[in-house]
Amino acid sequence: MFKVLLSGGIIMIPIILCGIFSTYIIVEKFIFFKKSKKQDDDLKKNLDLALIKHDYVSAESLCVACQTPLGSVISKAILNRKLREEDMKEIAQSELDSSVSSVESRLDWLSSLANVSTLLGLFGTVCGNIRAFGILSRGVELEAPSALAGAIGQALVTTAAGLFVAIPTLILSAYLKSVAEKRILDMESYVTNVILRLTGRVL
Repeated sequence: MFKVLLSGGIIMIPIILCGIFSTYIIVEKFIFFKKSKKQDDDLKKNLDLALIKHDYVSAESLCVACQTPLGSVISKAILNRKLREEDMKEIAQSELDSSVSSVESRLDWLSSLANVSTLLGLFGTVCGNIRAFGILSRGVELEAPSALAGAIGQALVTTAAGLFVAIPTLILSAYLKSVAEKRILDMESYVTNVILRLTGRVL
């Protein structure tokens, strides 16, 4: 396998780096979503009890201790609970917009890395074909068969490597973006519910 990778030439280095960066981001986001979901579920359960008792000090402490985007938004709403509902919503929305960036962070990088990997694979293919045509233009020589095979091998290996990185990256990027969008919608819904409770419109 190592010899096959070497046959792709220097173009394989950035393709491999794209694969490493993509894997890091994907693993990091999976861990983030799993951990934050558990923290948010625990926060909602405890926060509902605190809000029913109108224990806002405990509710705020729970949000601060949670250390998730949802906790940050609700904490801001609780701190400004004495303001008018419109002002409270505006402050919470501003905090929500800021927190959304942490949920979606680096997801756009995955699409870029997938595109770059594909283009690098195509670039390697072009370089390999140029080498092959250069060998053929010099006529048949004793070393021509092995040199020609090496040039064609570079073209095929870089193409395969680029696609190998790009395809799973694009699939997982789409999945993680859908998870992020659902998480954001859930946050917006729950924050709205909390604001209605703080204003006394919902018990």
